Amino acid sequence: MEIQISYGKGKIEFSTDPSLANWHIIKPKFQEAVLNPEEVFQTACNSPIGCQPLKEIIKPDDRVVIVTSDGTRSVPNQILIPMIIKMLPVPAENITILLGNGTHRRNTPKEIEEMFGVELANTLRIVNHDAFDTRQNQLVGKTASKGSVYVNKLYLQASKRIVLGFIEPHFFAGFSGGAKGVIPGIAGIETILHLHRAELIAHPKSTWGEMVNNPIQNEIAEMIKMCPPDFLVNVTLNSEKQITGFYAGNYTDAHKQGCTQVKESSMIPVSHKIPIVITSNSGYPLDQNLYQTVKGISAAARIVEQGGIIFVASECADGIPSNGNFAQIMMQGSSPNDVLHWILNQRTPVLDQWQGQILASILKKTDVAIYSSIPSDTVKTLKLTPIDNLQTAVTDRISSLGNGVDVAIIPDGPLTIASVES
Repeated sequence: MEIQISYGKGKIEFSTDPSLANWHIIKPKFQEAVLNPEEVFQTACNSPIGCQPLKEIIKPDDRVVIVTSDGTRSVPNQILIPMIIKMLPVPAENITILLGNGTHRRNTPKEIEEMFGVELANTLRIVNHDAFDTRQNQLVGKTASKGSVYVNKLYLQASKRIVLGFIEPHFFAGFSGGAKGVIPGIAGIETILHLHRAELIAHPKSTWGEMVNNPIQNEIAEMIKMCPPDFLVNVTLNSEKQITGFYAGNYTDAHKQGCTQVKESSMIPVSHKIPIVITSNSGYPLDQNLYQTVKGISAAARIVEQGGIIFVASECADGIPSNGNFAQIMMQGSSPNDVLHWILNQRTPVLDQWQGQILASILKKTDVAIYSSIPSDTVKTLKLTPIDNLQTAVTDRISSLGNGVDVAIIPDGPLTIASVES
């Protein structure tokens, strides 16, 4: 049987020969795409979850900020933004689109055109959030854990705030979407570092699908209360990045309903741990760099045996990337323990240390081999194994273990979160 594994903007054909291995294909229970998205969207906004209808919240003289994700996320902005603008009783000049870049680099004009379409990109005011620019961000308060909450001034100064996003499982925040679109999406670097400190990342409840007892989500919840959005629109997507559902309204209530749906479709139980796991990073745009690919690796790590191997297919067209500290962190010492030792001995959190912490923790128990566009020598410096042919590399590993071994394939990467049944 041929399995299509997400890779960049296409797929990799992978052959599963039953004479070689016992194959386990792990996919989410995706819903069908919404056939009439504008009608369903209008219904969701007119009968929202936990708040007034959108048309009653926004007034003609309001200055509106719409926060949406950056180019590494699959938020269908070309569909959502025109539908939202059509519902708003304000002129276009009163609307600002604020890109929630977090600590990521700025989106280029070309990328913005790709995200929004040429017409919207040239007619709307679209602003890149910069977590490092102190002129952009303003202090709104401190948390009980003494975290300073800095948020983009454009958002704070708007008379009405709308946040967009899509909901999928997240490797340490439980689920994406919801308040996360604001914090860390448009937060200052001090706030982001506080939110990603090592003790929170290491907490056992900072993991896929966990919201209630997740210390990172608890910290976000405390922060967002200081600057809440007036309305939220989150969507769920299938493997083709098509909209399968709209969740609109109060930023906590609507998000909670969406998370319940995603948990039912994406959290897949398996009976036992598996020595070979093949995964992806769900293709473009999430697999643009190795930093983001840690998500797909983390999803596979939940079911791989100690001493097993994860094969990940991720194009990484944007490299590691070149900005940030992820590469430098992963190059510390000669082992994953050296990376963790370096991270845990920093006096203050360092940008990107959370991604290094998660990857190094995985590498302590399993090898990770990657099929990507990153040069092999670079991959090796990051303590990963480069491969130039996924099919051949997997077949060789099967041969070393003996035919009939269990092999799991997670074609859609972190859109599917498998876990071993207790």
